[in-house]
Amino acid sequence: MILHFIFVVKEEDLEKRKLEFEYVKQMGSFFKVWIKEKFGKDFEVQCDELITKPRRLFQKLDTHTLLQDHQQRGSEIFHFYLCHFKPLWTDCTCEGYQAENFGMVWWQPPKDNFDTLFLAEKNCTTVSHVLAHELLRTSGHKKFREIVHDVWTKHFYDQLDFEQYGTDFEKTDGKPMFLTIDTSTLRTKYT
Repeated sequence: MILHFIFVVKEEDLEKRKLEFEYVKQMGSFFKVWIKEKFGKDFEVQCDELITKPRRLFQKLDTHTLLQDHQQRGSEIFHFYLCHFKPLWTDCTCEGYQAENFGMVWWQPPKDNFDTLFLAEKNCTTVSHVLAHELLRTSGHKKFREIVHDVWTKHFYDQLDFEQYGTDFEKTDGKPMFLTIDTSTLRTKYT
């Protein structure tokens, strides 16, 4: 199976967001390992950019437009869009959206040009949230949304730590390069 991360970037921001795209490519490699380790699935991971041009008010880029792009690219591929805008509609508290072989999140740019801790905290965690939805769904869990939202809530209200990983994709207690939803509860409670 293919997991294709697509960094959606405005044409005028392309140059200043190059370092973020480099992080996206590293994150893609990390999630290949994470998915194999945590969910037992082997994905080929691809990363590229979708450069957007200014649009008219009624032609704004939204979830519907990305779903059309997903179908044009091939709906059997898991396309994951990292967007410069919030989805207009979501059933997730993480500003993300998930459907069959489709994911999207609001990718927040760091204030500092390349603040990897910010990217890990604000973006990588959200990506792991939406990935967990789809990976549990494809594993046959009927309550895949509730399962992930239960853990997500514990991260913010019960002081459950996110899993921390270094540049070598191994767990770390030091400064993380990547942060993910805690999967220990997913494995013990719901598998």
